[in-house]
Amino acid sequence: MPIPCHEISFEESPPLVEKGRTLENISTHRPRNLDWRRAAALLYGDWGTSKAYVLGLAFAATGFASLPIILAVCALTLLVGLNYIVVCRCFPDGGGVYSAAGAHGKLLAVVGSLLLVADLTVTAALSGWAALSYLGVPQEYVMISTIAAILLIGAVNYFGPRHSGSFAVTLALPTVGVIIAIIALSVPHLTFTNLEPLHGSYGHVWISFVGVILALSGVEAIANLTGTMKPDKNSPVGHPRVGKNSAKAIIPVALEVSLGTVLLGWAVLSLPKSLAPEMIARKEDMLRFVAEQYGALTFGATFGHVFGLVVGVIFALLLLSAVNTAVAALLGLLFMMSREGDMPRGFSKLNGFGVPKAPLAIAVGFPIIILLISDNFEALANLYAIGVVGAICVNLSSCVTNFKLEMHWGERVLMGLTAAILIAVEFTLAQTKHDALFFVVCVLIVGLGLWAYSRRLSGVTTLTMSREVAQLVRPEVVESLRQPAHETQKILVSVRGLTPALSFALDEAELRKAALYILYVREIAVLYPGMAPKAIAWKDDPEASVILNTAVQIGKSRGITTIPLFASAPDAASLIVDTAATIGADYLILGATHRNSLAKVLRGNVATQVAGSLPENIQLIIHG
Repeated sequence: MPIPCHEISFEESPPLVEKGRTLENISTHRPRNLDWRRAAALLYGDWGTSKAYVLGLAFAATGFASLPIILAVCALTLLVGLNYIVVCRCFPDGGGVYSAAGAHGKLLAVVGSLLLVADLTVTAALSGWAALSYLGVPQEYVMISTIAAILLIGAVNYFGPRHSGSFAVTLALPTVGVIIAIIALSVPHLTFTNLEPLHGSYGHVWISFVGVILALSGVEAIANLTGTMKPDKNSPVGHPRVGKNSAKAIIPVALEVSLGTVLLGWAVLSLPKSLAPEMIARKEDMLRFVAEQYGALTFGATFGHVFGLVVGVIFALLLLSAVNTAVAALLGLLFMMSREGDMPRGFSKLNGFGVPKAPLAIAVGFPIIILLISDNFEALANLYAIGVVGAICVNLSSCVTNFKLEMHWGERVLMGLTAAILIAVEFTLAQTKHDALFFVVCVLIVGLGLWAYSRRLSGVTTLTMSREVAQLVRPEVVESLRQPAHETQKILVSVRGLTPALSFALDEAELRKAALYILYVREIAVLYPGMAPKAIAWKDDPEASVILNTAVQIGKSRGITTIPLFASAPDAASLIVDTAATIGADYLILGATHRNSLAKVLRGNVATQVAGSLPENIQLIIHG
């Protein structure tokens, strides 16, 4: 019988040598500091925006017969949410489509990621268009205003704000509040008299249903967030579990999105039929129109106008926040694919604020190109669902066929059923929406071409060997050989150059006969935590290589045990604290910052943030 084989990839990188030992890159993990409430708010900031345009598009498609369509979309949303509770439990370190599909091969993972690229591109364009519509911008100026808004968001992201999702968190409660207010005002007027039966054949009804599936955007976000989510209580050390916390985050958001959309849809269909032409004209800001009508019916025209304005501003800000999240996630996805060798290495080059330059340009440019090509709201909506539905299909299908994942048979059956429904939806979209099919095929052709080109030039050598041989070089075995010998005292210094702080740390280590850990943090301001980058070869970061090699040689000449550490993270302060706690440092040395005022406002002061969260048993020394 043939011996089962699989593939392992090797990449050479220049090692650092100290006292006869080879010191490779020592990887660190991002701290798990995201609680379920904030995760739910971040999820709602993306998922919750769907109702802002689903109701208008559903009414434009089927008029007063749209309630069954809305009910079906909400039921599918709940079903997908239940499945992603299982996905999050099975992938505590990030369960997006890249992670799930990676178990079946690199090509499938890249295809799933490219489908997400298509989804995020259209999400940015569609959310921006809807935001400007909710602000009341005249239709002839919406496209140019949306392009200007995306350019402005791209300019803000150039500075790499680490808390780009905080705005969505802030707006979550006001958004829920105005939704409850709209429903409360509409309750005395709800009626079934306006409802009409669905027209046409079953095939026509199915196509109408497929055409308004826009409520699934954002569900991939929660799976990617599990890598930074706080572990469940009594979670084993070193093996975090996030199933309970992710369920707490998903369930309330899924219920609000589903039940809220149903009740708001009923409110839309309870308006007088004489308003139908105006409702179709206002399909892009339907919730603002509904707020105006029910506010006027309850407290008069003036209140209705003011209430509609408030609803418009809140939803516009939430939608603009969704644009920001989509842009940041898109540049983060492209950057991580570059770091994994699936996109050209040029995509990983950073500006002075730790933001990938080429991915940022693409994340801003792609939505603008889509806006220029699709010059109306319906055209954007037609391009939308094929990307997100395709990504979810790949994720769920990969999970249900991965029998190494711990799933109950009932969960596996439910996930398989959901995947089958979404596959049918995806094929229907491809058959009925030719522009969407053309768009996603273009994304796949360009993306796979870049993938093939980057792999050719990456220097990665793939060998096929028997499983028995592969077991000898398991990552955990290699990692166990990298651990440095125990020292009585440990000093950690975080450097960005050959600074006075490094000189001071060398002096202290020599005087105290302590081991000196030199940490170089490449700050990367990206928002895609679900994909952990592989260890970076020193040749890929020449600045870090020069600094750490020089420091090691100086330490060796002075008889100091010097251990270089290199890591990349969007939050330098959290990584420094996490590293200090992990190695059990006795002293942490930081240099004084000399950033300008604007950079401090956008990125914060690292020393201040470290001082606020450093364990009390580690002494902090700021040298300046």
